[in-house]
Amino acid sequence: MKAPKDFWTGAIYLVIGLVGFAVARDYRLGTATHMGPGYFPAVLTGLLALVGLISVVRAFVVEGAPIGTLALKPLASVVGAILVFGLAIVPLGGAVAMLLTVLVAATASRQFRLAPLPLAGAAGLVATCCLVFIQMLNVPIPLVGPWLRPLLPNF
Repeated sequence: MKAPKDFWTGAIYLVIGLVGFAVARDYRLGTATHMGPGYFPAVLTGLLALVGLISVVRAFVVEGAPIGTLALKPLASVVGAILVFGLAIVPLGGAVAMLLTVLVAATASRQFRLAPLPLAGAAGLVATCCLVFIQMLNVPIPLVGPWLRPLLPNF
């Protein structure tokens, strides 16, 4: 093996893609013009598995980087962001949960600073996500949760 980093990355993608594809098989696929609930997950996980397979094969052909040390801070930040979203979505609502998720995930970066421009970017991202997912796609997530409803009764 010439590129262990590519091999293990590809193996992870391949396993996740194959498991996701197997789960998506239980849903009706439909066609490209009349997509069923399993169409997008099947295509997405199939592509993920394909990228994983290409990376695994490439690891035996092309010289690559060795596996480095595990970056614990970014890993903890991303996992923490997912946990924060899961714990905050019901009591605080979509807007606050998304904002907290973006802020916690941003701590993974070495350049993370609480400055006006990044905060404005985070607010813009949250506003766009609320508009697209909650308003336009009607994802059943309240914009404001029950803990904040007494403070913001018009939402």
